[in-house]
Amino acid sequence: MRVLVVEPPQPVVSLDRAKEHLRVRHDDEGALIAAYVAAASGSIDGPDGWLGRALGVQTLEIWLPTFGTCGWISLPYPPAIEVQAVEYFDEAGDLVTLDAEAYTLRCDMLRPAWPQSFPAAAWRGATGDALRIEWTAGYEVMPAPIEAAILLMVGDLYAHRETAVSGMAAAAIPMSTTVENLLAPFRVYA
Repeated sequence: MRVLVVEPPQPVVSLDRAKEHLRVRHDDEGALIAAYVAAASGSIDGPDGWLGRALGVQTLEIWLPTFGTCGWISLPYPPAIEVQAVEYFDEAGDLVTLDAEAYTLRCDMLRPAWPQSFPAAAWRGATGDALRIEWTAGYEVMPAPIEAAILLMVGDLYAHRETAVSGMAAAAIPMSTTVENLLAPFRVYA
């Protein structure tokens, strides 16, 4: 199962907010700080991040081999906001768009509308997946712990511009345990 980002999110922390956190009053390093915000966010956000969650509002796409037998499909990278399209290959091999009235989205679960069931998607074997879902996911209002963790990560990147410090003895710079603690309740384990 591979999830693609169709439309990436806007920055989840503004440059002004990051500069305020860093106590930077000048514009000389705006591009550098924006790059740090992008790097910190990108390391935890969406399909490429380790948090297992969509942070900024983004459009995602997944291809699956079938609707499955459970009667529902769990969409990865919560929180899901809205489903844009559900398409599948029918038995004739035609790509069919499922009517929006035929399914509901509850939290991150895509379910057939009561009392219906999902149609049969044609098994395509080695030729490819038979079901495509496109949906919007992410936070419209960023939870404070996630924003704080990103700001702490940006602060670490800004203060320590190398991966190690040297002095009496070289030492690697670990991720702050505060960052891990702030993000722990939001982590999705697959």
